[in-house]
Amino acid sequence: MATTRRVSRRGSGPPVYTYEPVSGMPPISVDRLELVDLAGTAGEHAHAHDFLTLAYFERGGGTIRVGSRRWEIEPGDVYVVAPGEVVGAVVDAAGDEYGRGWAVYFPIDGLGDAVPNALLSWRAHPLLFLFARGEGTGVQHLRVPAEDRPRWTARIAALDEELRARRDGFSEAVVAHLTLLLVDAARLAADLVTDLRVNEEPLLADVFDYIEQRYAQSISLKDVARGVALSPGYLTTVVRRRTGRTVQEWITARRLSEARRLLVTTDLAVADIARRVGYEDPAYFVRTFRRAHGTTPLRWRRAGRPAADARIAENGDTELSAV
Repeated sequence: MATTRRVSRRGSGPPVYTYEPVSGMPPISVDRLELVDLAGTAGEHAHAHDFLTLAYFERGGGTIRVGSRRWEIEPGDVYVVAPGEVVGAVVDAAGDEYGRGWAVYFPIDGLGDAVPNALLSWRAHPLLFLFARGEGTGVQHLRVPAEDRPRWTARIAALDEELRARRDGFSEAVVAHLTLLLVDAARLAADLVTDLRVNEEPLLADVFDYIEQRYAQSISLKDVARGVALSPGYLTTVVRRRTGRTVQEWITARRLSEARRLLVTTDLAVADIARRVGYEDPAYFVRTFRRAHGTTPLRWRRAGRPAADARIAENGDTELSAV
């Protein structure tokens, strides 16, 4: 498998690592995470990297820090980390249990032919969007339900086995396993409201529930605050502290999520999609989409459905001249 190499240190900050592929191997790697190896050492072993990382923990123990946030590592934790984020782990020397799991990492072209063309940002790829920074932090913290954890372990172990055994067709198998893993992670992220209720975050669950029911309408922070019986100022503080994003950013994220789905699954014009997801001004929708995803709605659609080009041309759908 490929290796990583330290390429620089950002001033007095942590080192930065780059991905070094191996000829004839798909640019995807799997490593075992054994936090017991850090027991008795000092510091957080902080570092950054220029590739995408997905970490899955089968066993809890210790603390992980990504950016400015810290989490106690628990079984079923998944961390989806964007390039450039500072990552560190701490093991309590007095503890008797250490985090154990897997790290899957790959550069932008890890999905092979499924990766968007050079005109598009990697953030514009539907399966890689989990890694996008957006307006919040460059990390997603997800939880795998207990009943699904054996399947996650089996999937990553199968990916690791394909990379090690290198049987005929292993390159295609590796990309397939990674794709299914990213699909599973995306589905976990989509079930945010349920996860919040399970983790006894009723306020946040109510906020996301309100947004889910009304994101296609013209809603604001004041509307959401009124819906959950709190002041806008207090709601802003709570949501930002617990999620790293503002209420308005979450409204925008939900609208853009639906817009991405409609772009790939329908032939609706961009202006019609804008109105369906709560934007009365289609030009503002295009600007918002491009700022968040690094590409325009039509280019997103064409990357996800090349065959849609003919239908788009036939329908006369174009990017709005106002943007």
